[in-house]
Amino acid sequence: MAEHTSDSAPFLSDDSESEAQDETRAEPQGGPLSGVSSRRSLLTVFILCYINLLNYMDRFTVAGVLPSIENYFEIDDSKSGLLQTVFICSYMFLAPCFGYLGDRYNRKYIMSVGIFFWSLVTLLSSFTPKQHFWALLLTRGLVGVGEASYSTIAPTIIADLYVKSERTNMLSIFYFAIPVGSGLGYIVGSQVSAAAHDWHWALRVTPGLGLLAVLLLLFVVKEPKRGAVEERSEEQLHHTSWTQDLQALRKNRSFVLSTFGFTAVAFVTGSLALWAPTFLLRAAIFSGERGPCEEQQCSSSESLIFGAITCVTGILGVASGVQVSRALRSRTQRADPLVCAAGLLLSAPFLYLAIVTAELSTVATYVFIFLGETFLSMNWAIVADILLYVVVPTRRSTAEALQIVVSHLLGDAGSPYLIGVVSDSLRREQSFLWQFRSLQLSLLLCSFIAVIGGGFFLATALFIETDRKRAENYDPSDNEPIVVPKSGRSTRVPVSSVLI
Repeated sequence: MAEHTSDSAPFLSDDSESEAQDETRAEPQGGPLSGVSSRRSLLTVFILCYINLLNYMDRFTVAGVLPSIENYFEIDDSKSGLLQTVFICSYMFLAPCFGYLGDRYNRKYIMSVGIFFWSLVTLLSSFTPKQHFWALLLTRGLVGVGEASYSTIAPTIIADLYVKSERTNMLSIFYFAIPVGSGLGYIVGSQVSAAAHDWHWALRVTPGLGLLAVLLLLFVVKEPKRGAVEERSEEQLHHTSWTQDLQALRKNRSFVLSTFGFTAVAFVTGSLALWAPTFLLRAAIFSGERGPCEEQQCSSSESLIFGAITCVTGILGVASGVQVSRALRSRTQRADPLVCAAGLLLSAPFLYLAIVTAELSTVATYVFIFLGETFLSMNWAIVADILLYVVVPTRRSTAEALQIVVSHLLGDAGSPYLIGVVSDSLRREQSFLWQFRSLQLSLLLCSFIAVIGGGFFLATALFIETDRKRAENYDPSDNEPIVVPKSGRSTRVPVSSVLI
């Protein structure tokens, strides 16, 4: 049976060298196992990457113009935080539905419908009148439909196109789009808003690009065969009920613990994504480097700089995380969760320093943000890879959906709103000093959560080997794993004998 993970060298037998060479061999005479040519597979990855970039660009366009939105609607921090929360909530609650559909039906059609709906609603949100803040909340909530249809399914398509080191490389490309798209959201949002002197225009950039994504999905992307690239038999691809899927995932300790670790990543990134540009602007106003917002338009410099930092740190973080993990795999089979833990634990002190030094030195603040975001970004591709190799193919979309629900429910669904509520509760008076100070104190929560997340990834390292092998040797016929020896016949052992 072929290994179904990206870099699986620690788990290979003595003839692992010959297996590794198989990855570079030409496609079999009967065509590729996935049913998709190598050229179209690569094109598919780039299209999925483009859509991923577009989704995150749209998500953080609002954050890039948040001070202007606050002035326009005359709202406080708690209501501002709701803009991100309503979006994440709809995205989170719809994810299981699309996860169920994605494991059973044509995935590119599901994504196409969701992205078309997302583009339409995003365009409608740009026409919200001043008296109806609730309408902006509603449309931003409906945008989550498109992301739910895409984020739960896209990684599973990549998993059905590539295995081993190729999968890791393609996931890296895919997840580069998250920080780069987020950074572009700040940049495009702030600069379009400044050029048009109206923040509404910032929300009118991505809908047209979304329609292009739909056309690319329909006419270029080809649906790959589930699990075929991993040489899974028909019996191994037998679908179980959704309830059985959930029960199996609940017992998968690596999946559960890494999901909680990723929840901490979502909490921190969600908080910083919405509030960092606003916090930096308030720090600049407090220190006298910037003047107060004039009428409905605020300075866009902080959003531009933060966006550029997010793009660069995302590329560096994702790339370094994958490379460090790959180098460590020759020494330990637990490299992936250990690198994720290190990323979170190292980001915590730098984020703390960025927050406490904001009023003293702008340069130091941006340096600490750069370092903190770089370490935080090390997790993206690795967490996705962990999920794909500890979960069997027929449960991956459901697993993606469940991870989305948990990580957003306990992470960035509530963190922007929570930061805003804490900020409002700490504010003693309506002055520039307390607008800055209250938000500064509330953002310190991010460093504490990052440390907790690092602990969950350390716990994941205890179970990763067993759960990975169980997924590789999965046989649904009797729910007992197949043990494949280096030579001789395959044997079966009771489940209890392989459990820790």
